[in-house]
Amino acid sequence: MISINKKLALVTLTTLMLSACGGSSSGSNMMPVDMPDPMITYSYQVTVTNLTYAQPMSPIALILHNEGQLWTVGEMASAALENLAESGDNADVLAEAMVLSGQSGTGLLLPGMSEVIDVSYTFTDVNNAPMMFSLATMLVNTNDAFTGINALAINNLAIGESISLTTSSYDSGTEKNSELMATIPGPAGEGSGEGFNAERDDIDKVAMHSGIVSVDDGLMVSALTQAHRFDNPTLAVMVTRTE
Repeated sequence: MISINKKLALVTLTTLMLSACGGSSSGSNMMPVDMPDPMITYSYQVTVTNLTYAQPMSPIALILHNEGQLWTVGEMASAALENLAESGDNADVLAEAMVLSGQSGTGLLLPGMSEVIDVSYTFTDVNNAPMMFSLATMLVNTNDAFTGINALAINNLAIGESISLTTSSYDSGTEKNSELMATIPGPAGEGSGEGFNAERDDIDKVAMHSGIVSVDDGLMVSALTQAHRFDNPTLAVMVTRTE
């Protein structure tokens, strides 16, 4: 017969062996393993077409975001939008705090031409998924006209699904529409026109653009002609979710 002391020794040995294996007979001592959060990527292909006759567009600014908007009609333009609308520089728009992911076009988008731009965002928290898409660009043969898409909801767009729309033109209200060669940064200003100026000398609120006057209409100081007129819509945009 096995003595009581030997039985206790066997029980102790068995317990030590189970502990060394990282578990027990019931498995209650197993440590949970932390699994990494899955990475999710939303990708979009954006095709932008310039519908105007003689208004090149500044490099397109595309952003994915889940809060905020680039402009509100009837309210002051942000400094970032003012810079884009007066000079065509999109760097400040792409650097806005609300931007999850941003992408710039490669250069001027000439009348009648199209450009395809890809933008994507990778995240681990579904609550940080991109909910909205925005686009902005300057009509460079103007003082401060811009066009674009403002906070378009894209969260329900399925992979392979597209949405097409056209854009209207806006006046940032930050610079008088003098149409002077000295204040037009595009080709109509022969490359010598001023771009961004922090001084605001117009109504200082975003509005629908009323269009240009031009030298052909009697504004003899204007650097613009009837060829530079633009009617809405100014852009055709197609957004396709690719991933």
